Amino acid sequence: MATKTDLVTWVAQALTELGGRGSVVDVAKIIWRDHSEDLRASGDLFYTWQYDMRWAAQSLRDTGRATRDGRTWVLL
Repeated sequence: MATKTDLVTWVAQALTELGGRGSVVDVAKIIWRDHSEDLRASGDLFYTWQYDMRWAAQSLRDTGRATRDGRTWVLL
């Protein structure tokens, strides 16, 4: 079962795949492509994962692993 904490890793992995930077939509598409079954089996997280994905990106920024460039998330 996936948790909010997993989303931190998934956001970082998606940004890595995107060459280190990407939009919220691009990151969400990769997470859905790679983890849709995990999300479907995760209870309430299935209904909140896109919001929680933004929390995960903020967590990456808070720990100095990412930043924002306008609407683009950038992995450092």
